[in-house]
Amino acid sequence: MLHVVSISLMFETIFVLLCVPVSIYYHEAVTMQLLGSVFVMGALSVFSFLFTRKKIREFSLKDNYIAVVLTWVLISIFGAIPYMITGAIPLFKDAFFESVSGFTTTGSSILRDIEIVPKALLFWRAETHWLGGMGIIVLVIALMPYFNIGGQQMIMAEGSFFSTEKIKSRTIDVAKRMWLIYVALTLMEIVALKISGMGYFDSVCHSFATIATGGFSTKNKSLIDALPSTQYIVILFMILSGMNFTLHYLFVHGRFKKVFKNEEMRTYLLIIGIVSILIGIVLHKTFNVSWEKGMRDALFQVSSVITATGFVSANYQIWPGIAKALVLFVMLIGACAGSTGGGIKVARYVLMFKSIRLYVRKIINPNWIQIARFNGENIGSDFLPSIFGFAFIYYTTIIVGTFVMLGTGLDIPTASSSVITTLGGVGPGFNAVGPIENFADISTFGKFYLSFNMIIGRLEILSALVLVLPAFWRK
Repeated sequence: MLHVVSISLMFETIFVLLCVPVSIYYHEAVTMQLLGSVFVMGALSVFSFLFTRKKIREFSLKDNYIAVVLTWVLISIFGAIPYMITGAIPLFKDAFFESVSGFTTTGSSILRDIEIVPKALLFWRAETHWLGGMGIIVLVIALMPYFNIGGQQMIMAEGSFFSTEKIKSRTIDVAKRMWLIYVALTLMEIVALKISGMGYFDSVCHSFATIATGGFSTKNKSLIDALPSTQYIVILFMILSGMNFTLHYLFVHGRFKKVFKNEEMRTYLLIIGIVSILIGIVLHKTFNVSWEKGMRDALFQVSSVITATGFVSANYQIWPGIAKALVLFVMLIGACAGSTGGGIKVARYVLMFKSIRLYVRKIINPNWIQIARFNGENIGSDFLPSIFGFAFIYYTTIIVGTFVMLGTGLDIPTASSSVITTLGGVGPGFNAVGPIENFADISTFGKFYLSFNMIIGRLEILSALVLVLPAFWRK
């Protein structure tokens, strides 16, 4: 397990090294500190790799879960090193929070003034998003044959690659193709943002954050002051990143019928469309803004929240109550399964709705028999209870977390939204952690608790929860 983790840490070290040219190019004073970070991280990861290379064996299912949780915890600890050594974020509690938020693509931040942070560190923040988006574990699995490592079931334990569409029988082939699509979308957005008038550095950082549905911006006001054309480009790529990446693969290979018949995608787009129109009407009537401005702000925020990206184009904290309620509604839904987005996922809601409808029909007509179908395939009767079970655990985690955060002295909207937004990987919440605020004033315990919340949310709870069950550790 440590061997696999060490490979992830080596990749992380390489990406820290990529920040050095950025520091040199912008004549920043953190170049030597970044090299020091590379030395420390590289020495530890290489030592772990060499020390364990002769002890590896085929993974058991238990090994997979432990390795996945270990990886996310350790890459987050390692990711805090550049912040601390350079002095950008000197305290471990803050650096760890920022690192976890980056790798889990949450986008919550403790930085009060982002624009005074060296560009090399802003680039590192963006890289943590991009690495965590598709999943650094997915990258490792794609390269497992080159390291003679087994344990391909680990991709399922990682929780970021649930898909209802098969494109290849071998998990490693799937991982490679998903990363190829991920890179292609990133490059496309970089070019589009540059054409829209954004600078090279900002284009790269915002593209990393968009495709990973992360939300770290290089600006204090996020994208509030961005040009309308830039905002529309970000909207498009947020929506694309919130879709099942398997559908991108099928689309590229001309299987359009299968793409457009996907129930989850159609529901996802329908929710974005309807909620955006409703909020747009409210904004137009309340603030007397143009229809275009109202609809653009509404579409941007709905797309940002449902995909758990967390970019901001308007301060929705000052919106009317009905508009904020709709934002909370999509915050609790999440993106599509098999995407880089967070939350419960649209597919689960579709299946729960179908199950409830079947149950009601069964009450009306006890002799009526029909099997739930999703994307044309029958859904097993043993699968539906697991969907409701996951939703129950998810909402229970929110309720428990809200009481925990209330115990740190926060008000109810701040406490509840801080838990919802970190568990779902959204980023901003309401009140003290709202769209133009940050998490700097959260207590030390609160920051570590929310960091834990981000990790279990990224692992879709169950992969982390299983480790605390006594039965898991029995032989």
